[in-house]
Order: sequence, then C-alpha cells, then structure tokens
Amino acid sequence: MLKLFNTLGRKKEVFKPIKEGEVGMYNCGPTVYWYAHIGNFRTYVFSDILVRVLLFDGYKVKQVMNVTDVGHLTSDADEGEDKIEKEAAKEGKTAHEITNFYWNAFKEDMKKLNIFSPSIWCKATEHIKEQIELIKKLEQKGFTYKTSDGIYFDTSKLDNYGKLALLNKENLKAGARIDLGEKKNKTDFALWKFSSSQKGKRQQEWKSPWSEAGFPGWHIECSAMSMKYLGEHFDIHTGGIDHIPVHHSNEIAQAEAATGKKFVNYWLHGAFLTSKGEKVSKSKGGLYTISELQDLGFKPLDFRYLCLLTHYRSSLDFSLENLTAAKKSYEGIKNKIELIEKETKGKNAGKYLDEFKKSIEDDLNMPGAIQALQKLIKDEGVSGQAKLDAIEKMDEVFGLDLLKKEKINIPEQVKKLAEQRQKARKMKDFKSSDELRDEIAKLGFAINDTLEGYEIKKL
Repeated sequence: MLKLFNTLGRKKEVFKPIKEGEVGMYNCGPTVYWYAHIGNFRTYVFSDILVRVLLFDGYKVKQVMNVTDVGHLTSDADEGEDKIEKEAAKEGKTAHEITNFYWNAFKEDMKKLNIFSPSIWCKATEHIKEQIELIKKLEQKGFTYKTSDGIYFDTSKLDNYGKLALLNKENLKAGARIDLGEKKNKTDFALWKFSSSQKGKRQQEWKSPWSEAGFPGWHIECSAMSMKYLGEHFDIHTGGIDHIPVHHSNEIAQAEAATGKKFVNYWLHGAFLTSKGEKVSKSKGGLYTISELQDLGFKPLDFRYLCLLTHYRSSLDFSLENLTAAKKSYEGIKNKIELIEKETKGKNAGKYLDEFKKSIEDDLNMPGAIQALQKLIKDEGVSGQAKLDAIEKMDEVFGLDLLKKEKINIPEQVKKLAEQRQKARKMKDFKSSDELRDEIAKLGFAINDTLEGYEIKKL
C-alpha cells in the first residue's frame, strides 16, 4: 500500500489513482538557459524514484515534463528580463540555439544519473496556442485584467487562492509594503506579457488577442501543457519546495478557475540541496554541475547514491567530503555484490524484499530501502542466487547499476602477481598463494577464485 506525503493537506495519504492501474504524472522541468546544477538534479532524482516505485508496484505511468524555453523572467514578481533572451544576448546566439544546447546538456546529465526520460517532453514555445486558449477561457470567466505591460490573473476572485502554500490573503494584504504598480493584488501574476514591457527587441514573441507582439507568463505553460497531455484532472504533480508559494499555487489557481475542477490529487515536493545550511542555487554560487563533479573524480551515480541517503523531504547538506563518503560507501556495496557467489546455498531473500518494499511504499523512504539492501548483502544465510535476484529487483528502484560490472584498468604488476598466485594454487602452495593475495590487496585489488579460474577486482 503506497503512501505519499501530499503537500495539499500536509499529510501522508494512501495513493489511489484516478484510473485503476494507471498514473498521470507531471514534473516541472528545466528552464533551459544554463546548465542544470546538482541542486536541480536532487529534485529530478526524487521524481525519478517516484516513477520507479510506481512501476515497481505495477502501475503504468504516463510522465510529462515541460521544458521552459520562453517566459521565465528573472523575478517571480513578473519583472526583469526573460532568462533565455538575456543569455542569448550574452552569448551572441539565437534563443533557439540557447534552449536547444542547454536542453541537450540536461538530457545528457539525466542519462548519466540513470533518470528515466519522461513519456512526453513538452516545450513552452511549441504550445503557445494552448496557452492563449487557456488565457481566453480565464478572460471569459472574469479572472483576468489588463495593464500596460500584460494580462494578469486576479487572485482576489478565488476564495482558496494559495491553498497549497497555506497562504493567508488577508495577512498578505495587511503586510503589503510594496508598490503594486498596476497590479490589483500582491499575489496577482502575469498570464501574458506585452513585448513592449521588455528592454530591447525580443527574439521570441507571438501575436495574441491582446497585443501584436507578446509572450506567455511562466506559470501558464505548466497548466496548459499538463492538461493537454494528462487531462483537466490528474494524479501527481512534483517539483521543488521553492515552487510551492508561487509557481504551483498559480498553476492551481489558473487551472481550477478555468475548469471548475480539482486540478491535481497529489502534490509532492523535494527539499533543497544545501551547503553549510544554505540552499544551493545559481544565484548563491557554490554549486556544481554533474560534469564538474566528474572532473573532480566522482561518478554521476555517486551523487545519485548520496541523494538516496536522505529522505526527499529533508534538506540534504552537500559537501565534497559528504560526497566522498557516499562514493566510498557505494563502491563498497558494489564490491561486496561482486564477491557474492551464485552457487552458495541458503534461504531465500523474501524477508529483505518485504523490508525494502515497506520502506519505498512509506513515502519513498530510500534510506530505509538502502538499509534493507545492506542487511541482505551481509546475511550469509541467504543463498547467493537469491541475493543477486533480490538485488536486481531492488535496483529497479535504486537505479544504481548495482549488478553492472565496470571495466577497470589492471596494472601489469597485478596481472603478473595473479598469474604467480594461480600457479602456486595449482602446486597446492597455499602459503605463497595467500602471500600473493596480500600483495595484490596492497596494490588496491582483490582476487576472486571462480570455477573457471579467477577474477581481479578493484578494492
């Protein structure tokens, strides 16, 4: 019985899909104006684990992820420059070149981290028609107003605006100490912006019922595209906790105002990756991309493993020291798995699979699932084949390539010592054989005897 912590209600709930056996899921994707960093990827690892758990439990998952390639301004208050336009001007390239380059880089990093690609990728620029139609519907229902720089959503028209973030509109009004300009309420947000509101000439703009040249606000794309591919009411929506007070609150507002229906049943949010207690972000610095971690000698799956050691709703404090410790732990697990002999007899692994399943179905408790894996590996009473079969099943969720053998470069000195040891074993000179095994270990390698001969593995 899968239980998930629903941000909408702030409690764990038994997961019940709208359609039996099938799940519609939307993940807030990247704004493709720069490389995604490890803070971003912590959220995508969490969403990937959710997909894998659903698949493990036998559900058919339709996963949709957006690509924001227009309209995301440098301020959540609908002010500042468009991030894509700004980067295009900086690099002297077209907006299309910028978004394609960074989207491809994002997809490459997803592969490195064993993050499944969604069933559907959807770009904001390829769904302008759907966004305009949704804004028109909101206009017809009286939820919009026009200012000199765009079309805005009037949040005062919704009694339950901000229910996801538990916002109190009266307190917001009372505490407002900002110049609203032409906005009627502090929480109102842009649905469509006029190109004239931006500095200089824009590369990306479209004709609409409200202006000859304009572009969509950031929030409207997610409502329009999720409803196009998943319907007006679907199962799960994920993202980072920073999306709760603005982006996701606005998604709910415009979707439910337009349809009169509940938008999403379960909202799941991943906590921040932090460094020394502060959120890791592009603006704050102190972050790494996956490629930069590789340059420092880490593998992408070292970072994935680190993410699994902390529950997705708890902050994960990142440091190179913490990543190094995770790398050693992960390598240790893989090395122990490689030493498991299929032929050993014993009991089955059902006890550990049950513990694993109980953990992952308790709101994706991956630290508990890792503990179940470690207990299984240590239990000498479980047969080798049963262990390997259970590990293979667990790795459907972990995504850590636990049974994948990596190619290693074995020094000639180690190879020669291994051959000498093999000759000593054939001569039944076990004292020399043990001494040679120790010499090989000092060089950082282990030798594992097999029916065919031996295998050399890195310690």
